[in-house]
Amino acid sequence: MAATHSFVVSREQCFQQIEKLTKSHSLHGSESLCKLLRYLAEHSLDHPGIAIKEYQIATEVLGRPAGFDPQSDSTVRVQAGRLRIKLTEHYAQQGADDPILVEIPKGSYSLTFQLRTKPGAHLAQVLPPEPARKETEPVPPANRGWAMGVVVLSVLLAASLVATAILLAQRPHPQSVAGPGVPEPIQIFWSHFASGSQPPWVIFSNGSFVGRPETGMRYFNPSTDPPTFILDHYTGVGEVLAIHQLDLVFSSLNRQLRVKRGALFSLDDAKNNNLIFVGSPSENLTLLDVPGTQEFVFQRLDSGPRKGDLAVINVHPQPGEPTEFLATPANQATVEDYAVVSLLPGFEHSHAILILAGNSTFGTQAAVEYVCREDSLKELLQRLKVSKPGELKAFEALLHVKIAHGVPVMTNLVALRSRSQ
Repeated sequence: MAATHSFVVSREQCFQQIEKLTKSHSLHGSESLCKLLRYLAEHSLDHPGIAIKEYQIATEVLGRPAGFDPQSDSTVRVQAGRLRIKLTEHYAQQGADDPILVEIPKGSYSLTFQLRTKPGAHLAQVLPPEPARKETEPVPPANRGWAMGVVVLSVLLAASLVATAILLAQRPHPQSVAGPGVPEPIQIFWSHFASGSQPPWVIFSNGSFVGRPETGMRYFNPSTDPPTFILDHYTGVGEVLAIHQLDLVFSSLNRQLRVKRGALFSLDDAKNNNLIFVGSPSENLTLLDVPGTQEFVFQRLDSGPRKGDLAVINVHPQPGEPTEFLATPANQATVEDYAVVSLLPGFEHSHAILILAGNSTFGTQAAVEYVCREDSLKELLQRLKVSKPGELKAFEALLHVKIAHGVPVMTNLVALRSRSQ
C-alpha cells in the first residue's frame, strides 16, 4: 500500500496509473522515459523510504557502464527532469481527471502517489460554508437585498477563481529552448534545430544486404544480386549509439527528435523539415537525393592498391593536405577512420541539413559525439568565429578518428571549410 496523506492507494492502483501514463500522449513514443518511469515506480513501491541513487538509474536503466560518474555526467538528472516535465504536462491536459497523481519531487528520484479528490470536491472546498441560521429580527427588505447581493457576488467571485485555476492548469505550458546547465556551445550549435516549429528528422543509414542472419550476410551488389530478397532493416552499432547521443542532447534542450531509417525517407520530409543524416552516402543512399557535401566527398577508389575502398576525397586541398583520406583497410581490425560533419542549407531557406558520417559505423559515431560534446563544439565554433545563436553558417569539417576495440577513443578536427549560402 502507498500512503498518501489520509488516503491509502493500493499497489495495483499505482501500477495501473503508471501504465496509463506510459500510454499517454505526453509519453507516447518515448521508450526511454517510459522505462525510467516503470523503474522508479517499482523501486518506490518495493522499497519505500529508501532513496534511489543516480548510479543505480544510470547503470540499470540507461545502460551506462560501471565506471559511470554522476559528477561529470548529468544524464540521469536530465532524463529525470524531462520525465518531470512530461508528468506535469499530462496532468495539466489529458490527465486532468486522473484519480491518482504521480510526481517526482525536486531533489529526489522516488515517486509519490496521491489520491486526488473529484473535480466537484475542489469546488466545494473553495466555496465559503453557509453560515448557521440564527433567530434574529427580520431584516428590512432594502437591507435583505443588499445582503443577498454580497452573497451572490462572493459566490460568483469564488466560482470565477476556480474556473481561472482550471483553465490555467489546462493551458499548455511553453517549454524553454534549453534546460538549466546546458553548456553554451551546445545551445549555440543546436539553436536552429532546437527552435524549429517541428522536431527535426534524424535519418539513419540502413544499407541493403543479401543473405540470412543465421548463415551470413553481405552488402547487396546490384550488378550480380537479384533484388528479390534484399534486407534493408539493419544498421551499424555506431548509428544506434549516435541516435542515443542526439536524443540526450535534445532532451537537455527540452526538444524531441523524430527518427526514420533511410529506406523510408521521402523528399517531402526533405522539403518541409530540418534534417540530420547519420551515416555515409554509401549506406544512407537518400543523401544522393539531397544537396550534399562539396568539399569532402565520399567516393570509392577506382584505381590503386586500395581500389574499391571508400574514401573521403578532399576536393579543394589546402597546402599540406592530402587529396584523399582512407580508413583502415576492410580486411583489418578498424583502428582509424575519417568522418565528415557538414551543415548545409535545406530545400527551403528556413531549413537546414546536417550530415554526420564516417567511412565506417565507428566514424559515424565519432562524428555525432563530436557535435554533442561541449569541448569539441567549443573548438569548432571558435574556428568558425561563431559566438552566439544565429551566427552559424554552412560549413564542412573533416575529422580524424582513432578507434580501439570498436570504440572511438580520440577525434581531431583536421580540416574545415566555410561555405557560402
